[in-house]
Amino acid sequence: MQDLDFTEKVVLVTGGGAGIGRAIVEAFAARGAKLIVAEIDAGRCKEMETALAASATDALVSCTDVCDRVAVDGLMAEVQNRFGGLDVLVNNVGDFLGIVKPFAACTDEDLERLYAVNLKHIFTVTRAAIPLLQSRGRGGSIISVSSIEAFRGIPMVTTYCAFKHAITGFTRSLALELGPDGIRVNAIAPETTETEQVRPSEFIAPEHQAHTRRWIPLERFGTPQDAAGCALFLASELSAWVTGTTINLDGGALAAAGWYRDPNDLWTNVPVVTGNGFNF
Repeated sequence: MQDLDFTEKVVLVTGGGAGIGRAIVEAFAARGAKLIVAEIDAGRCKEMETALAASATDALVSCTDVCDRVAVDGLMAEVQNRFGGLDVLVNNVGDFLGIVKPFAACTDEDLERLYAVNLKHIFTVTRAAIPLLQSRGRGGSIISVSSIEAFRGIPMVTTYCAFKHAITGFTRSLALELGPDGIRVNAIAPETTETEQVRPSEFIAPEHQAHTRRWIPLERFGTPQDAAGCALFLASELSAWVTGTTINLDGGALAAAGWYRDPNDLWTNVPVVTGNGFNF
């Protein structure tokens, strides 16, 4: 499909070495894009270099901490020198960092770490990327990977949830600023997705695995490829009139709003499953 041909397009994906980020990188590579992968893990960088070289993709894999402004500025200078600008930015990095506890028990260090990984780096990377996107003319796209928690509350990870809500406001507001430049700004909000970071297949107790189809209307958790498909759409001309929007990539979970099917396959919003369903 011509609308999904990214030949000669320059795409930067942060956290592109694993999970959703890697799936997005692979999707753009398969469609001819020139790629920049920003990844903090040296081992993953090596793997990506090998994989992209094998696919004959014109790529720059950079072991960069996107929470470090100096490192980000250095990366953008390298992108400008090598590729002459940027067409698509995918802000993929995000992590709850295993911090699951009441908000009142969170330390200043907890808050700063969560802010850096889930929101501040998006500000840092996007601000540095805007001149490169503008230099390529109209048609640029900024995509941030958020979370379905941007549209509901979640206990014990309150700060993480707050930062995901903030991405929604950032996306809407920046879309207004960059609209006159022809740069679109959107986000993707995935429900639980099977990755190295979050493994529902391991977290959910075996006796409850069979109930997954009752919790999510489309009867499964997400895959990294689901997110990659959304990223391709938002970066392509298929979404040329879409900006300031967040796609809820959730299999219908948010639409269900607490409704699910009981063991008799009847819809209910009353809890009927014993235990908390997890392996802890």
